[in-house]
Amino acid sequence: MNKLTLLVCGVLIAGAAVFVYNLSQQPAGHSMEVPDTSSLSQGDPIAQVRVPATFSAPAQLGKVAFDVKCAVCHGANATGLEGLAPPLVHKIYEPSHHGDEAFQRAVQYGVQAHHWRFGDMPPVAGLTRADVQGIVAFVRELQRENGIN
Repeated sequence: MNKLTLLVCGVLIAGAAVFVYNLSQQPAGHSMEVPDTSSLSQGDPIAQVRVPATFSAPAQLGKVAFDVKCAVCHGANATGLEGLAPPLVHKIYEPSHHGDEAFQRAVQYGVQAHHWRFGDMPPVAGLTRADVQGIVAFVRELQRENGIN
């Protein structure tokens, strides 16, 4: 075999090993699976959410906007509501899977259902990028309080 073939094979084997290793590093206690909500009734909170004792100033403003525009579907403190919308305090919405810009795009354009069975999310009128930044700050602080980083 020539040196180039050996190099390519070595790189492929190393890449496969890294891929398999990363798959095995799923944090304990977290799952991308959607929780079983079969025992819940329409409108029941889906997740139990611990609320931080205090929020940063941006998150406090975001909470006000969240309560006005988002809580009707996503529940108080982003618990999700059975039959309406998912909890945002969930591993699926951690920053490495749904970055802050994903929230901006969801508000502006809506979201086609892809993780949950709630159907598509429509765009949300009346929120500026700054409003959504505050909402994201609020959700991220709730997530961190609940072990989602």
